Amino acid sequence: MAEHLSFEADLWKSANKLRGSIESSQYKHIALGLMFLKYISDSFEERRKELEKRMDDNKDPLYEQDKDEREEILDDPDRYGGVFYIPEKARWTYLQKQVNNKDLPTLLDNAMEIVENSNKKLLNNVLPKVFVRSRIHYESLGELVNVFTKIGFGTTEGKAKDTLGRVYEYFLKMFAMTEGKRGGEFYTPDSIVKILVEILEPYSGRIYDMACGSGGMFVQSTKFIEAHKGKKEDISIYGQESIDTTWRLCKMNLFLRGIEGNIALGDTLLNDQHKSLKANRIIANPPFNLSEWKNDSIDKDPRWKYGLVPNGNANFAWIQHMIHHLDKDGLAGFVLANGSLSVGGDQGKIREEIINDDLVDCIIALPPQLFYTVPIPACLWFLAKNKKEHNGFKKDRRKKVLFIDARKIFTRVSKIQVEFSKDQTNQIANTVRKFRGEIEGYKDIKGFCKIVSLEEINRKDNVLTPGRYVGLPEKEIDKEPFEKKIKRLSLELSKSFNETSNLQNTINNKLKKIKLNGK
Repeated sequence: MAEHLSFEADLWKSANKLRGSIESSQYKHIALGLMFLKYISDSFEERRKELEKRMDDNKDPLYEQDKDEREEILDDPDRYGGVFYIPEKARWTYLQKQVNNKDLPTLLDNAMEIVENSNKKLLNNVLPKVFVRSRIHYESLGELVNVFTKIGFGTTEGKAKDTLGRVYEYFLKMFAMTEGKRGGEFYTPDSIVKILVEILEPYSGRIYDMACGSGGMFVQSTKFIEAHKGKKEDISIYGQESIDTTWRLCKMNLFLRGIEGNIALGDTLLNDQHKSLKANRIIANPPFNLSEWKNDSIDKDPRWKYGLVPNGNANFAWIQHMIHHLDKDGLAGFVLANGSLSVGGDQGKIREEIINDDLVDCIIALPPQLFYTVPIPACLWFLAKNKKEHNGFKKDRRKKVLFIDARKIFTRVSKIQVEFSKDQTNQIANTVRKFRGEIEGYKDIKGFCKIVSLEEINRKDNVLTPGRYVGLPEKEIDKEPFEKKIKRLSLELSKSFNETSNLQNTINNKLKKIKLNGK
């Protein structure tokens, strides 16, 4: 793993050094667009070599000696099923020869256009044509092409996708960190994504993310399936993203991973592109506390079953949107600001209705500094349409909610960043699994987790803050006798005073010497 990180970090360092004065928010489309072009070009060349090898084999049905016939076969897009057909002037081998050409930005914009036109069904308006507009110097752009030329994407398609996928994911993370708050528009930290996926367990069915960013939730869902010996074809992916440049990042990310998905472009709350969808799993990190989000045209929308959401905060619009799109056995897991757990007024009434409809399954309080970009305290909500025993959930959870306070469960990776380790992720996810009856051994742990009845939640004004229910952790029993402890602490304090006095005398003596020397 360390080797992988070193490779990705070195690549990032080389690429970021060439950014110059270009904004990170703009440069990411240049770097990630080039990376995508390199990958699809390499995949095309690999398939082209396979075709040439087959035409050289006199036992192969594709065997051909005539030069013109061979060229016709090689230039037939239908021969490249499973990979994108890349015309000559968009191939990496051609562009690599143009690194010293002053027109390189134009050539790259043209290359993106050429690839889109040759693969309109899948790539229409997906690739970034930003090289001229960015005003990046052609020499810096040429050096960036050379950086990506050095990447060995492997000799097999699977290895190539794995390598490129890791690099692409690492670059997304680094761009999110450098962009600050705006980075949260397209990237959710691994720790959050992994714990959502581990708890939702998306083995099969329809997976939906209505604020899908660059597609990280989908990528992690397929990793989960493959880790459990399943196939990514067992799930159908649906998403929507409102920012066109982020939508492109998502489309490219999924293509690189070999993941098929129906990813729509548009404002989810104002223009739901998947109106009839009923999903088995919904996983999301919608924008926190979104204001000025609606217009009068959607006031009568069937999604607002529990009440109209004020224009000042869309949190409960997102929640109702997800409830609307869950199927009869569906689960939803999502990130929201902590305020959603306790806010009053109209939003509080909507929360009360959702609680009394027995849709809230689990609430998890998160530690601070999990996000690169969001200083607002956050939490995880989990909703369930069916809390009865079913499909491996062996406990009836009706009229109950599991609260987990994970604020003190984290591993520090820097002064400003924490994450969940694998063991910490498993600790939290397994607590939920025990609650659902997937594994045995659940018990309330003071300060960490508690199963609470809806009646108790109602008595506490339908506030869902975990700390209100799980209490404080049991303090460790102090076995040291009181008199002995006082004596020990007094000696330690006296020793500290003596050390302080000695230090002060030393400082005073040195100051006197300085004054004497200065005369």
